[in-house]
Amino acid sequence: MATHEGKGGVSEHYTPTANTQGPASSSELKHAHGAPEIVKDNGDANIPEGAVTSVDELEASKKGRFAYFKTREFFIVLVLGQILALCLTSTNTFSSLLVAEGTSIPAFQTFFNYVLLNIIYTSFTFYKYGFKGWGRMVLQDGWKYLILAFLDVQGNYFTVLAYRYTTILSAQLINFFAIVTVVIISFVFLRVRYHITQVAGILICIGGVGILIGSDHITSATAPLNPISKGDQVKGDLFALLGAFCYGLSNVAEEFLVSKRPLYEVVGQLAFWGMIINGVQAGIFDRAYFRSATWNGKVGGYLVGYTLILAMFYSLAPLMFRLASAAFFNISLLTGNFWGVCIGVKVFGLSIHWMYPIAFVCIIGGLLVYFIGRKVLGEATKPWLGRNQEGGVTGVGTARRRVVKGATVV
Repeated sequence: MATHEGKGGVSEHYTPTANTQGPASSSELKHAHGAPEIVKDNGDANIPEGAVTSVDELEASKKGRFAYFKTREFFIVLVLGQILALCLTSTNTFSSLLVAEGTSIPAFQTFFNYVLLNIIYTSFTFYKYGFKGWGRMVLQDGWKYLILAFLDVQGNYFTVLAYRYTTILSAQLINFFAIVTVVIISFVFLRVRYHITQVAGILICIGGVGILIGSDHITSATAPLNPISKGDQVKGDLFALLGAFCYGLSNVAEEFLVSKRPLYEVVGQLAFWGMIINGVQAGIFDRAYFRSATWNGKVGGYLVGYTLILAMFYSLAPLMFRLASAAFFNISLLTGNFWGVCIGVKVFGLSIHWMYPIAFVCIIGGLLVYFIGRKVLGEATKPWLGRNQEGGVTGVGTARRRVVKGATVV
């Protein structure tokens, strides 16, 4: 993920300074960590003449209900969504392979992901801010990232835990609650207003997954390996519901934060606090499973693959939140079931039911319908940042970047 914007434009960073010479001037106050701002370097002089300075001006450059379809960003968002779906499916495949080897440590295996992300992004944040600047940022905004990390860790934990007690079919149905959570929270707190085509697109995507689940039910692909009691079924459903709710909240929170702060700061802080929270949970809940787990070369390879792909997922997801939204992010992941079966054909010897390709086309069709009527910037313009996105950071994937530089958002 590109986190540094280069030498010739607006940098995606802020510069913390200490006030050591009495009251700060107004220019100095702009660099103090507090309200999110855009910090420009000497490369601002290189912004091309004729740069667009207004969202209205920019969106008037292309007209019609299919204006967004004519942009490069539309294809980037569509492909990025499928890359993320493949990443998620790949991590699920590695989890299944670990279980097949006799190693089931859901909390502990995710711990390595947070460690890797922390090494990459927190180290880069130290480089950008300095140790004191990083410390001031943590004191000022650390509580926000702590909440984000807590929701993310719990979303992972309860979703994995649900599969111990309930059927895959039931868990998949309940996971739709994450989409409902994202839409409601975005509507109420972030003032996002959904167009009729966006609602239609979401419903079409959900209908596509309904076809997938129906196919699984017909072929008994979601039947549990062991009988599940009614009590365990209820417990598993509640865990799945809680996991989906936490996922929805964390997605909206991350979309809000990456629109205002640099990507490396957000991902670095998510990893920093996530590593601590996940480590504590792993020590408490996975201790017995860790002792009884199988440890060999295959398990080590699966853990490495799981960690690398999940780290890629966490690195690319913020770009999706900037270019599109948490809602589109979630419906893009609905194709994961289809990609899972495609991988399963090779890895587990599964067969593709004839309904699967129909479901995949249905979901992709829903993703296209979602953007009908959207203007040039699509969902990159965030209502909470102001009409010209003046409240946001000028970074990769943001509408503010294009408004300031008059260039593409990526």
